[in-house]
Amino acid sequence: MTAEPTGTGTRSEELKLDAYLPYRLSVASNAVSGLIARAYQDRFALTVPQWRVICVLAEDGGLTQGQIVARTVMDKVTVSRAAQGLLTRRLVARSDHQADGRSHVLALTKEGASLHAEIAPLALAYEAALISGLAPEEVGLLKRLLARLQAAAGQLSGDAAPPPA
Repeated sequence: MTAEPTGTGTRSEELKLDAYLPYRLSVASNAVSGLIARAYQDRFALTVPQWRVICVLAEDGGLTQGQIVARTVMDKVTVSRAAQGLLTRRLVARSDHQADGRSHVLALTKEGASLHAEIAPLALAYEAALISGLAPEEVGLLKRLLARLQAAAGQLSGDAAPPPA
C-alpha cells in the first residue's frame, strides 16, 4: 500500500514547474544520463542499462536478473533486454542457478571484465567533471540528500528500504 501525502490545499501553494523538486531532479538526471549514454553508445556501443548491469556484475559477481533488478532499481524488462544484448555480445555469460532451477546467474566474461576496466575510468572522469564546481563537503551532502530522497520515495510508494546511513 502506498502512503499519500497530505497537502494544506491552500491556493498559495502554486505549482511552478521550474521550482518543483521532482521535475528538477528528473531534468538533472536526464541531462547527466544523456551525456553519459552518448559516450557509452559512441565509444562502446552500450546502453546505460547495459553499463549498469556490467557495473553491478563487476562489483557483486554473479547475480540473477531479479537480484540485478533489485540492485539497480531498473524494471525487469529493461534488465532482461540489457542482459540479452550483453549475452549476444558475449560480455556476460549465463549459468544455471544452483538453488533455483527456474533462474539463471549472470556473470561477466573475460571480455566483459576487460570492457568494464576500460570504461570505469571514463565514468569516473565524467563524475569528476560533473562535480568539479562543488566542494567535497557539498558532494557528500548531495549524496546524503539524494539517498534520503530515495528512501522517502520508497516509503511513499510502499517499497521502503532501510534508511540511508
